[in-house]
Amino acid sequence: MTMRQAFVSITFISLILIAALSMISHLWMWSLVVLIPLMMMGFYDMFQSKQSIRRLYPIFGRFRYLLESVRPEIQQYFVESDTSGTPIPREFRSLIYQRAKGDRDTRPFGTIFDTNRAGYEWVNHSMQPKHPTDLDPKVKFGGPDCLKPYMASPLNISAMSYGALSKNAIMALNKGAKIGGFSHNTGEGSMSPYHLEHGGDIVWQIGTGYFGCRDDMGNFNPETFKKNASNDVVKMIEIKMSQGAKPGHGGILPAAKLTEEIAAIRHVPMGQDVVSPPAHSAFSTPIELLHFVKQLRDLSGGKPVGFKLCIGRHDEFLAICKAMIETNIYPDFITVDGGEGGTGAAPTEMTNSVGTPIRDALIFVNNTLIGFGLRDHIRIIASGKMFTAFHILRAIALGADTVNSARGMMLSLGCIQARTCNTDNCPTGIATQNPSRNKAIVVTNKAQRVANFHRETVANLVELVAATGLNGIHELKPKHINRRIQGTDVQNYAQLYPTIAENALLDETTIPENWRYDMQEANAASW
Repeated sequence: MTMRQAFVSITFISLILIAALSMISHLWMWSLVVLIPLMMMGFYDMFQSKQSIRRLYPIFGRFRYLLESVRPEIQQYFVESDTSGTPIPREFRSLIYQRAKGDRDTRPFGTIFDTNRAGYEWVNHSMQPKHPTDLDPKVKFGGPDCLKPYMASPLNISAMSYGALSKNAIMALNKGAKIGGFSHNTGEGSMSPYHLEHGGDIVWQIGTGYFGCRDDMGNFNPETFKKNASNDVVKMIEIKMSQGAKPGHGGILPAAKLTEEIAAIRHVPMGQDVVSPPAHSAFSTPIELLHFVKQLRDLSGGKPVGFKLCIGRHDEFLAICKAMIETNIYPDFITVDGGEGGTGAAPTEMTNSVGTPIRDALIFVNNTLIGFGLRDHIRIIASGKMFTAFHILRAIALGADTVNSARGMMLSLGCIQARTCNTDNCPTGIATQNPSRNKAIVVTNKAQRVANFHRETVANLVELVAATGLNGIHELKPKHINRRIQGTDVQNYAQLYPTIAENALLDETTIPENWRYDMQEANAASW
């Protein structure tokens, strides 16, 4: 269609509509109120230069963009099945909503999963199950150098900063943690007043921007750290090395979500994206990292200190373990973030194609610590798509001591997976700084939902463990989880993911062949 043809078409259609309306109604003049703007819109479409479809198909071409704008909602509500949705299937979203609201969460008429498909997984039960009330799921964090150990829930709130989330969302999460007796990770955006208002247990995350403990140049400030870490609600300190959604990239708070209050809390300028550096300035080698761990532990008065990372190059993590042996300094915990982790804003390639997925990462970290004889010194926290009790059970069987959940907790707040976290237009008021939107979150109500989701999920975890006949989550092993490989070929995790021999990496003669190259590359003095 040429420009002239489009012009003629618009004019002809408009005249026909005017004539038709004039014939059927004495109010034909009112038709001009509708038709004149349409004609102007059509002419504008013809002469604008940004979108070819609108130039070729004035007015009608706009429907293409309208339909595209609501495609995610149509896909989620009308197209996807209960099990095919991404990133989180409807089956799991519905379960979280039901538990958060206190609704019935049972499933009638059997599972909707295909139990005969390759990849289906399940846990074997025992002929002599235990009673759930006899099991205590709490896990102690804190090694011999830790003066203030922490008893942690098996499920806790993963790192989400104030700035990425609204103040009401942060307050609801923290109050939920207070009600339920579990911990709330601050994310790297520092402890805000909203993290502290309700007194829930805090895991303070220190990122490369050192928000909350930085000087005017953006470097680590020991005095400021000591002051904030001494707060009684701070139970553990976590050094963020990298995260699964954007490993090796640093954190991003879009300028659209940066308020004067957040800028003051983080000690950053207004009007630009808040980008954390990819790497830390307080240390640059594995040995220096461990000395930093010790420094934070001392400054905090002996609270558990660990670090979080998404596994990338294996030799670099092996180098950290070599440094532990050399310095005799151990972190109290390591948080392993899977490459499938989510965030409000990350480059597409980082999200899709960088970082080791949680299962592979967890197996590697657990085996490495066993191989160096360090497993008894260090707790492992797993983070990456943990929504149900079985997800937690599976992670613990592979080596985790506890798990963190971010998106699960957001869903318990009322997140609808609109995937607009990076626009400041979150429709539920969770991932936005827009006051007109975040006021929709009623803190008291949402906090109870967070606590409900946590309580019911942990209760179901304990029930699963009791069904296996074990005395606690600490007895879960890879052999307890089964996976269908193909057809009737079923193997348990112990067969699929063999565990390295204890101390095997300490002696050159016992290092497994497939570990030798990375072990040779690993250097405690450098990355």
